[in-house]
Amino acid sequence: MDSTVVSASTSQPGPSAAGKSFAEKHAERMERLKKLHMQRNEARNSNHQEVVAEDERKKLPTNWEARKRQADWLIDDSKAKAEAEAQGMDYNRVKMMKVSAAEAERFDKLRAKKRNADPGFSDYEAQTARQYNRLVKNMEPRDLVKYEEQKQTYGDAFYGGPNVVLQGLHKDTPVAIDKMVKDLEQQIDKRKKFSRRRTHNDDADIDYINEKNARFNKKLERFYGEHTAEIKQNLERGTAI
Repeated sequence: MDSTVVSASTSQPGPSAAGKSFAEKHAERMERLKKLHMQRNEARNSNHQEVVAEDERKKLPTNWEARKRQADWLIDDSKAKAEAEAQGMDYNRVKMMKVSAAEAERFDKLRAKKRNADPGFSDYEAQTARQYNRLVKNMEPRDLVKYEEQKQTYGDAFYGGPNVVLQGLHKDTPVAIDKMVKDLEQQIDKRKKFSRRRTHNDDADIDYINEKNARFNKKLERFYGEHTAEIKQNLERGTAI
């Protein structure tokens, strides 16, 4: 009997074999909880910093990023220019060596577009000046020999004046008349391509609630108007079944 009790007592596992103690498990839980608290605080601080940064970005001008990129480019460009001058090199030549043929062609197109930019016009005086500049630009180079001959022929009347009668002194050539006619025909063809805003007809029936609905109704009328004319008339008269 004693041997049986001894064998049973020796076969039971000790504390090390059964696992960790309650104190050790509690310490591990507290350590994991501490790590979770630290991660939560880090996430909270990160979110707060992002909110502050976003608020600061909203307060900046809309073109702030473009201005910042331009300022950084100017700083880098000035540094590169100073380094090139210190080495005794031509900075423009060094800079162009780093530009590809496609980029150079694109830059040339942008420069040409800026030089030939169309400023438009806001009044009739500006429109007249614009037309004058266009006509002068399209004029052929002046024949200086013919210019001197006309100057000698007309004398004081060549430059005109308040008391000079120019009627009958000059006769237009057929070539000049043909050029004028051709230019007028081009202007007429160009005006035909212009679109104008259609005026509002106050007497027309109002069958829309806004501009978008008006365009939609016009489209429906264009495609289905002939098929629904009788139905529309019956609805307006109140005789529709």
